Amino acid sequence: MTRILLLLTLIAALLLGWQFWPDERPTSTSYAGLGEDTADFRQARPGTTLAFPADHGPHPDYRIEWWYLTANLVDEDGRAFGVQWTLFRQAMAPADPALETPSPWTSRQLWMAHAALSTLGDHRFSERFARGGVGQAGVEAAPFAAWIDDWSLRATDATAGLDRLVVQASDETFGYRLNLDAEGPLVRHGDAGFSQKSADGQGSMYYSQPFYRVTGQLRLDGEVIAVGGRAWLDREWSSQLLGPTQSGWDWFSLHLDGGAKLMAFRLRGGSDEKGDGGDYLSGSWITPQGEVTPLVGDELRLTPLDDSRVAGRELPTTWRVEVPGHGLDVTVRARHPDQWMDTSFAYWEGMVSVEGSQEGVGYLEMTGYAPE
Repeated sequence: MTRILLLLTLIAALLLGWQFWPDERPTSTSYAGLGEDTADFRQARPGTTLAFPADHGPHPDYRIEWWYLTANLVDEDGRAFGVQWTLFRQAMAPADPALETPSPWTSRQLWMAHAALSTLGDHRFSERFARGGVGQAGVEAAPFAAWIDDWSLRATDATAGLDRLVVQASDETFGYRLNLDAEGPLVRHGDAGFSQKSADGQGSMYYSQPFYRVTGQLRLDGEVIAVGGRAWLDREWSSQLLGPTQSGWDWFSLHLDGGAKLMAFRLRGGSDEKGDGGDYLSGSWITPQGEVTPLVGDELRLTPLDDSRVAGRELPTTWRVEVPGHGLDVTVRARHPDQWMDTSFAYWEGMVSVEGSQEGVGYLEMTGYAPE
């Protein structure tokens, strides 16, 4: 889900110089800022109908949005690798026709991208920024293409939609080019695509393609490595992702060996039904055929078991994940504890293993943990 678009406010001053909207400086640079009032932006609401391919493209009337790909890969020797490719968009202010001019430099859209490559003992990442309107970064719905500079996620042809993609990114010490072929349907989370994020009712529009089979190549310190595996693409947009008192989240996307998939998250803080504080949990159980069962209340349990010290923080890198209605009771463990994304607003994002009532692999994201 990244889920972390507020971090773009940190670089807005560099990209825009505040020369167009000097009174619109951000007031928060924390994950909790994603709970600030955004009444002037369009809001995600239940009852909104998703439409494809249009919704593969950008939604500039909403404040934040992402195209978020993670992949669990192995080479011919069984070595495990993890790949992340993410493009984020943030609108710095709601649309105002009175301020629009023909010049592309007046665009209110900012873009950021993250690329990462992990092994069982190493984690590398890179970050790029752009502003909208000048062609350096953007997204087109059909034929689908998302890019920033020479990093890209593109459909293989005009009829592919999100079913057949090629993703590529490179930095000085790592890179990848991977083919993604969907073996199942798109999945709408929550209420037909509206994913509630707190008891107060705010949320996001959220769907995924969790059924990719992957082939391709990695580059690591000059070595070219042929790999294969599975990948998961999240598409999400919102204008208020968190409740006012929520501080961050723990987010799971799991590929189970029986063919089922699990998306699950815990948003920390907020208010429970008794009004005395609590976390908000939600998820989706996805059958091998792509049928979705929303998980709420006691239908999903996420319990931290063990912490690792990473970047001056205590992070829960081992979890017990339970979905009683589907007989799932597993331990989810980071395959490399220090998969820390030391980007403009830092977070943990990395590959995990699944052991217990079912086996599998996946990804875990954790945001909003303060250093000690």
